[in-house]
Amino acid sequence: MTVGGTLSDATAVIIVLAVLGTALVMLWPLIRAFARRLEGGGAAAELQAEVDALRGRLEQVEQGQARLADMEERLDFAERMLAQSREPDRLQR
Repeated sequence: MTVGGTLSDATAVIIVLAVLGTALVMLWPLIRAFARRLEGGGAAAELQAEVDALRGRLEQVEQGQARLADMEERLDFAERMLAQSREPDRLQR
């Protein structure tokens, strides 16, 4: 008496192919990530993210410089206005 029974060759091949196919489907993202890393694609994505972050910081710096230039113009104007208001006082003495 046998406990299990025997598999035919065709059934064994189908089971092996099903197991290999399932393993391939489950491991495919890992294989692709590894291939990208070998190609350098993973580093390119990191570099692109860093470049985007630096562009954002550069934009903030440029906006800050524009605001600073505007404040300098306002300060110059205020200084001129104060100087004009003091001129008549100096002339009357």
